[in-house]
This record gives sequence, structure tokens and C-alpha cells, in this order.
Amino acid sequence: MLGGDADVGVTGPRATTGRGGQERRRRMPRLGRTLAARILLAVLGIVVVTLAVGFALFARLTSQTADAHAIEQASGIAVTLGRVPQVAREVVDGDPSHVLPALGSQVRASTGASYVVIIDRTGLRYSHPNPALIGQRIEEPVVALDGQVHTGIDEGSLGRSANARAPIVDASGRTVGEVSVGILESEVGVRLTAEVLDIALYAAVALALGVAASLLLARAIKRVTFGVEPAEIVELVQEREAMLHGIREGVLAVDAKGAINVLNDEARRLLGIESVGLGQRVEDVVPDGRLRRVITGEVGGVDVVAVTDEHLLVLNRMPVLVGGRNAGWVVTIRDRTELEALMRQLDSMEGLSTALRAQEHEFSNRLHVLSVLLELGEVDEATRYSRELQAETALVSEEIRARVGSPVVAALLLAKTTIAAERDVVVRLDPASRLEAGHDEHLPLVSVLGNLIDNAVDAVADDPRTAGTHPRGEVVVLLTCSHDTLVLTVTDTGPGIPDDRLDDVFLDGYSTKQPRGAMRRGVGLALVHRLVTRAGGTIGASSPAGARFEVHLPLRVRQGVS
Repeated sequence: MLGGDADVGVTGPRATTGRGGQERRRRMPRLGRTLAARILLAVLGIVVVTLAVGFALFARLTSQTADAHAIEQASGIAVTLGRVPQVAREVVDGDPSHVLPALGSQVRASTGASYVVIIDRTGLRYSHPNPALIGQRIEEPVVALDGQVHTGIDEGSLGRSANARAPIVDASGRTVGEVSVGILESEVGVRLTAEVLDIALYAAVALALGVAASLLLARAIKRVTFGVEPAEIVELVQEREAMLHGIREGVLAVDAKGAINVLNDEARRLLGIESVGLGQRVEDVVPDGRLRRVITGEVGGVDVVAVTDEHLLVLNRMPVLVGGRNAGWVVTIRDRTELEALMRQLDSMEGLSTALRAQEHEFSNRLHVLSVLLELGEVDEATRYSRELQAETALVSEEIRARVGSPVVAALLLAKTTIAAERDVVVRLDPASRLEAGHDEHLPLVSVLGNLIDNAVDAVADDPRTAGTHPRGEVVVLLTCSHDTLVLTVTDTGPGIPDDRLDDVFLDGYSTKQPRGAMRRGVGLALVHRLVTRAGGTIGASSPAGARFEVHLPLRVRQGVS
């Protein structure tokens, strides 16, 4: 799930990019499709569009401001010139000395105005930047005769300009003409251009910073993604999803903070997690117990066994190292419920087969004795011998059947007695035992009793203290019913349980015995504990002289059976 050129380490065999990674490298996206190119183009686009919009708004505002300033300047020039007494006298006299053209040129040169036009009441021009128009009348009316200053943008003979028209007033206050002053748009454009150069410099700096920032961002993102391009990330995610949900093993990945970030369908089924969002902590979704301690790493080891109410699970927890740093861990979960049940059935069948072979050998010897007695003509002796064998065989069976009304439980006890005898262990039913037919219905009595007897026989048969003795020890089973409760007690004469481990015997994986074949140890008592708990009962362990397990199960008596 991790790829790229970064240093990624996982405990165990080192993962390599392999052929698939090389193929991805050969299929690297072309320019414009790489992560760096996309970020660069996106940032450049954003910067260019932002600058273009900003420049357009700035140019508009600047143009409006420049026009207003030009109008105000033209208005000031026109008003000032219209109030000069000499201008009023020359306009009234018809400018016989041709003073006004020179005056207009002087004012235009000193103020920077584009044109200064002096007009009398009839619209006759006395000054104009174009000498050919002096002495000619204007086409539009003389608007300043109303004594007001008129401003605006004028489309005059010299072009578009900011124009102001002010009245020419004589000494008596009478309006005798008009002064028209304009500042051409080209003059405003010169001022705007001077400011635009500063804006262009700012835009170039912003663009350069945007390019540098995009390259740094792309580099940082590629470092986080181990150099994998977006198209490759999509492929990796698709491959990961197909792999996670297509395998039969449960996969649970947890980050360094303990939050779940990968959980496939099989893991949900095995852990009993129906609905959980990624990002939750393990402690919030997995109940306290051995299973959670294995997932969090409190219980270590390889192929660690954990038992739930429904499954027997085998878990492996592997840390994930990225660049030498702890990035969390991955837990693989395998369901061994059916396999373990088959292994235990096979183990039981092997034990039963061994017992049957031993009995076959013993019966062959007995039949051989009977055959010889009959050949010798000792019919009475042969009859007596056969009756002794019949009584010996029926004694145990009748004793069990007399105290245990359930055929299934009785058959189980007879089978366990036979198998234990081949290991030189005596299994006997306590004379105080009483179990009526129907009391074991709907109860996991067979599974609980079978597991407890098997554990007791193993403990006695493997006890080094009794090596060479005959028999090596015994296992006593007591079945009683009291106050709507079935009480089951299994006691053995084995080495017992250390006092400081009495609370641990029902934990998954706890065992003092060596594994036998492929069957796992430390599972039987854990299963017994869960079966008893699910049935609403209790189980306890003690070690007075050997081991003693006592189980209390609530009775559900079948109707019609007293």
C-alpha cells in the first residue's frame, strides 16, 4: 500500500517496487499531467486571472480618478482665466490687438492644458491651438452664458478630452463670453501609463512568487506521497481496495495514534464490527480482552490465538516503518474455527482409534484364552471366564447409566473412560452423581464436559511425578442438579495449577502443556469459559490437590420429564 522512491521499511522481508513499480515509472504522465505541472498551471492561472481582474478594476478606477482630476484642473484654469479683466475687455472689443491667441498659448503651455479656447457671446473663437480655427464660430451653443461652470468629457475637434467651460465676466459682472479648457485623454493616459508600469512590476513579482510557491508545494506534496503521481495514486487505491476486499483474511491497519485507517470486510465480520467509521480508535470498537490486547500490541508473538464468542482467530501484528519512523501497524486475522474443530475431532478420533486397537488386542487375547479352554474341554471354566469378562465390561457401563439419564452424556463418559484407560489414567463417575434425562437439553454440557475431561487426562498422563506408576492417576467427574442449576465438577490428581495463575487458565492461549501436532494449546478452557458464559452459567478453578473445575449451568428441564 506504500509506494514511490521514499525509504519505506516494514519489519520482515523488505518490500520492493518490483516490475509493477517499474511499469508505473515507464508510464509516467506527460508534461501537463504531472502533479508539479498541474499545480504550476493552476497557480499561474489563479495569479494571472487575479492580476487581470485586479488590473482591470485598477485601470478603471484610475481612469475615473484621472478624469475627475483633469476636469477639476480644467475647471480651475477656465474659471481663473474667465475672471481676468483683460480677457473680458478684449472679448468685448473684438481683440483688435490679437492678444488673446498669445494669451491662450501661454496659459496652455504653463498649465499643461491641451487646449484653451476663448469665445465671445456669439460663439466666435479668439484663441485655439489650431490657428486655422481662430475667427470661426463653434458649432454648439455657448453654454456658459448662464453664468455657471460646465464640466464633462467632450468629443471635440482635437479628440476626447476632459473639458470645463467657464463664463467670462466683465467688471460689471455681465457674462460676455466663455473660456473652454480641455485636457486630452492622451494626457490622462500618460499619467495612467506611469502607474501601470508599477502595477506590471508588482504583477511580475507576484507571478514569480506564485511559480516558486507552486514548485515548492508540488515538491512537498510529492515528498509526502513518495513521488507518486495522481494517476498512480488512483491506481494504487483501486488495487488496494480490490486486494483488501478480495482476500479471505481480515486486515486491520492502525496509525501511530491508534486510529483505524484500514478495515476490510473480512476483518469486520471476524471482529464483529458492523458499522464503524475510519478514524476511530481500537479501544472504541473492540471490547476489552485478549483480542484487543493482541491488536494494540500488549500481547506479542507470532500466530497469536484469540477466542471470540463466534470464532477462534489467529492474529499477527506487524509494525510499519516509514522513513525510519513508526507509522502504525497492520494486523492480519485468520479464522481457524472450522480448522481447529476438525483438528480436535481428528485428535479425538486418533485417541479413540488407539483405544479401539488396544481393546482389539485385549479382546483377541481373551478370545484366545476361551478358545484354548474349549479345546481342552474345560467348558465350565470357559463359561465362568466368559461371565467374569461380561460382568467386568458391563460394570462400568451400568454404573454410568444408573446415574446419568442422558444417553449422550453417558456415551461421552464411556468413551472418555476407554480412551483415558489406554493412557493409564482412571476416569470414574462420583457415586453421588445424578443427572436425569432432559436436564442437559439446550446446554453445552457435552462440549464443556469433554474439554474438561480431556484437560484433566492430559494433566495426569503428562505428570512426571507419576512416571512408572500404575495407574498414573485418576479423574473424578461429579454431576448433580440443585435448585434449577446443573453443577459439574471435574477433579484430577495431576500437578495442579499455581495459585498465582488461577485467574489466567481461562485466557486465550494460556497453557502449561506442550503442543501436540498441529492442534493449538490454550484454546480448550477459553472455549469452555465462553460456552458457559453464553449459557448464563459460571465456571471456577481451584487447586487443592491437583486441579478442580466447577461449572454451574442454569437448568431448562424438558416438559414431561420429572
